[in-house]
Amino acid sequence: MSSKVNEALMAEIHDAFNARDVDRIANLFAEDGIFATARGPHPYGQRYQGRKAIKEFLAWRFGQISNMSWKHKYRYTAGNHAVSYWVVTGKNKDGSELNLNGCDLYDFNDEGKIVYKDTFWKTIE
Repeated sequence: MSSKVNEALMAEIHDAFNARDVDRIANLFAEDGIFATARGPHPYGQRYQGRKAIKEFLAWRFGQISNMSWKHKYRYTAGNHAVSYWVVTGKNKDGSELNLNGCDLYDFNDEGKIVYKDTFWKTIE
């Protein structure tokens, strides 16, 4: 088990996403890491594999919601796995507000790089 997966690493991930720094975020992933989104055409949402694809997706996403921000409620690590529970807020280009509870499930390699990040959130109806 990796001792690199700890609160400091989770805080680094949180800070990179709140800075909306696509290069910094992509570098937290393994070269062939996968980001599975909460929405998409498949039961797993949409998967972006590799740093380049992850960067392109996040650049687009942050272009849609330029002030996207996460406030973590709690997070924990267990070996090479982690969970973070958060509230994401922001304002879409169409003017609609984003204010959702969600979580990320992470798998890491032994170097502490993300190999799989799976995002889930509540939907308001």
